[in-house]
Amino acid sequence: MKTMRHLTLLALAFTANLHADPIPESLRQNGWFIGAQAYTFKDFSAFEAIAKTKEAGGNLIEFFPGQTLKPGSKDKVHHRMSETAMAELKAECERQGVRAVNYGVVGANNPDEVRAIMSFAKKMGLYAVCSESTEQIVAWEANAKEFDIKVAFHEHGGSMNNPNYKVWNPLYIRGVVESRDPRVGACADLGHWCTSNLKPVECLRILNGRVISVHLKDKAANGNAPVVVAGKGVVDVAACLEDLKKQKFDGHISIEHENDWKDSVPQVRANIDFVKAHAK
Repeated sequence: MKTMRHLTLLALAFTANLHADPIPESLRQNGWFIGAQAYTFKDFSAFEAIAKTKEAGGNLIEFFPGQTLKPGSKDKVHHRMSETAMAELKAECERQGVRAVNYGVVGANNPDEVRAIMSFAKKMGLYAVCSESTEQIVAWEANAKEFDIKVAFHEHGGSMNNPNYKVWNPLYIRGVVESRDPRVGACADLGHWCTSNLKPVECLRILNGRVISVHLKDKAANGNAPVVVAGKGVVDVAACLEDLKKQKFDGHISIEHENDWKDSVPQVRANIDFVKAHAK
């Protein structure tokens, strides 16, 4: 009997270790979980991106593969980075008081790569990962269940003129995730939907209930146009936030200001303030 109880406790402990940490409630800002996508600060290191996110008023960060770990380092942020480098990254997040919540956009060519990405996410205590590799949906779903980590399919700009690139279309993403585990869904990139000449709020409605995370940016115009601060362009960011409220969206919003590369903290802060002004 004692042996069975011991084995049960071991099994429970093992299961617990497979679960990624949720985003702590204490990190909400006016009801939202909000921070920055580190790609906004791609001209700097990950350590500097953490500091700039904090300076802009965010307390969450979404890392991307390939960013230099810290000034003077040869290490890169990646799902195959060394345990030592990973520990450094986690320690810097803790020191700065910025929570790592996501990793992407990252590609996966096979199930082994999917597993390596999800294992990295577990070790980092992430809420989700972000990818465009929908062809690996079976592996993503299996690992999402095993590790209890969400998978968000992201989109760049596209059109029907390129049938080989499908993820730009929210109807396609809806079809991919519709019958899958609820931990598999979409990363709503509001600006890139405008690049595809779509209306972001309508895209959100198509993906109702399956939005895992948001990349928030406004665009000066539809198509290939510069990124601007929320409320200054063609994305109706306020309407998008209202729709996310209706959907009871409870993931994170990553500001991705793909402009003003050398000095974007003021713009990121303005975006964060815009979201906070539309409290949940």
